[in-house]
Amino acid sequence: MQKEAETIKPIRSLEDAVDRCQNLGMRLSRQRRFILELLWQAKEHLSAREIYDRLNQQGKEIGHTSVYQNLEALSSQNIIECIERSDGRLYGNISDSHSHVNCLDTNQILDVEVELPAELLAQIELQTGVKITDYNINFYGYRQKQDN
Repeated sequence: MQKEAETIKPIRSLEDAVDRCQNLGMRLSRQRRFILELLWQAKEHLSAREIYDRLNQQGKEIGHTSVYQNLEALSSQNIIECIERSDGRLYGNISDSHSHVNCLDTNQILDVEVELPAELLAQIELQTGVKITDYNINFYGYRQKQDN
């Protein structure tokens, strides 16, 4: 059974993410803040290992277990994004609805806002009998080669 849609302010900044943690009564530990800051600075999708490595390279000592536990807590509350891939999970800073461009050369995932025409959504609803309330699209492709 699906819960009724709640109007929750989208997270568009580090401050929004911190506010959401506080509104949910989540303790904003030093480690949790480090992870949020890194994801907002990086503006890319990172594995738990990459997050651990980058934080420790910045001199922000944090253990593996702490990284995993905080990522799980933040993603389970929809404060950060968690993408399941065949080679593991990736985490990103945008938690509200959006689409992705998957670069097959670099395995990079780029966030994009895509708005489908109302006519197309109406056509899909007509074909399926399902009222579309949200969507995300995954695009796949290769970087365009550039002359050096």
